[in-house]
Amino acid sequence: MATDRPRTLGELRASGYKLESVKEEMRRNLIERLRAKKPLFPEILGYDETVVPQIQNAILSRHDMLFLGLRGQAKTRMLRQLVLLLDDAMPIIEGSEVNDHPFAPLSKESRDKVALLGDATPIAWVGREERYQEKLATPDVTIADLIGEVDMIKHAEGRYLSSELTMHFGLIPRANRGIFCMNELPDLSPKIQVGLFNVLEERDIQIRGFPVRLNLDLCMVFSANPEDYTNRGRIVTPLKDRIGSVVRTHYPLTRELGIAISDQNAWIDRRGSQLTVPLYIKEVVEEVSRLARSSSHVNQASGVSVRMSIANLENVISNAERRALINGERSIVPRVSDLTHVLPSSRGKLELTMSEDDGHEDKLIGRLVGEAVKMIFDIHFDVKDFRSSVEYFEAGKGVEVGDTLSVKDVLERIERVPNLRKKADELAQKLSPGLADAETRDAVTASAAEFILEGLHVHNKLNKTSKTGGASYRR
Repeated sequence: MATDRPRTLGELRASGYKLESVKEEMRRNLIERLRAKKPLFPEILGYDETVVPQIQNAILSRHDMLFLGLRGQAKTRMLRQLVLLLDDAMPIIEGSEVNDHPFAPLSKESRDKVALLGDATPIAWVGREERYQEKLATPDVTIADLIGEVDMIKHAEGRYLSSELTMHFGLIPRANRGIFCMNELPDLSPKIQVGLFNVLEERDIQIRGFPVRLNLDLCMVFSANPEDYTNRGRIVTPLKDRIGSVVRTHYPLTRELGIAISDQNAWIDRRGSQLTVPLYIKEVVEEVSRLARSSSHVNQASGVSVRMSIANLENVISNAERRALINGERSIVPRVSDLTHVLPSSRGKLELTMSEDDGHEDKLIGRLVGEAVKMIFDIHFDVKDFRSSVEYFEAGKGVEVGDTLSVKDVLERIERVPNLRKKADELAQKLSPGLADAETRDAVTASAAEFILEGLHVHNKLNKTSKTGGASYRR
């Protein structure tokens, strides 16, 4: 904190500091951002035209907000970034548990301190990060956790039960003059949700029935999955009525946007190696998630998180890295054969509508990968261009590939197939132009060749026999 800030109540008054609610503060800072054309959530992609305007309007209206959406839609990330709309520091009465405003203290302890010390009352400054409080709703959350309770230790020290000084404040009062977030609101038991009624509407709390009311200054925000997700609880209707704005989130609207989100969030920093991820690999990984979001075999009320695409991309890259280490290669280039390793990173991220027998989930993921490869192959190629390649296989010949096969071995095998090396080189040059490193160019070509073979298979031009660590393509 800056050392030149007022340190006493008298200095704060002399500085011209004004009494302002937290929602007015957020509104003021948002207006400054809009005028300066600064983004509200600079790290969140795909919401600029859909979700962000809803949030901006809610803040301008001084509303409490509920972010409603399926899992993996950046709800919590956006909620935590709302602190950017708070001032970098705010003054409180030093030692206050509820961030008492020096000009209008709430708690009896702070009121007594001001009455005793007057303009000499010491002032402390609280940073914006400390003004955000978050609680994950779980069935064991009590009203005492959120609102407060009588502190029997303070009572044993000689204070009367009826005295405000015996109160132990919960999370919500301690978030006074800040933002309080309740994540996964439907998981909060209905009787606890009822306890939030007064906080949202009348802005006060009452502890243990004592006539002690604190007029809180809060911005309340919540996250929740849609109510039709029947495995969860529900938000009681009167509580929803008291929440100013319900903001709907969504999954990436385009494949390109989904790829950009995966690129932003996936861990792809494989130091010491030259990593090149072909575009069609990223497209297939993203398309698997997009197909899952429309599959009748997947519970769409649960959703398919973008975390599935992120984890799958990381696993595909990791298997390519493992292959490079085994073969002593410096270049890491994922191939179609690495897509078999999305199974571990996809399991548990889908809720199936069919029976949960062993293997059903893996079979569904395998089918989704095949469909994704077919769709992406059609973007880059016309299967009719590979007639001469198919004729090679019709003569009874075949090609074996594997997820640990070296680049050199793959190139030797595809050289025998007419037109395959040429088409693979063309795709590699098109999607990764200007590669100066010969080893990387060869690795990208090997990857493109595998993609073509798999594309011919999913178009029923080739048969494929899968085996541990690889596959054999024949007619």
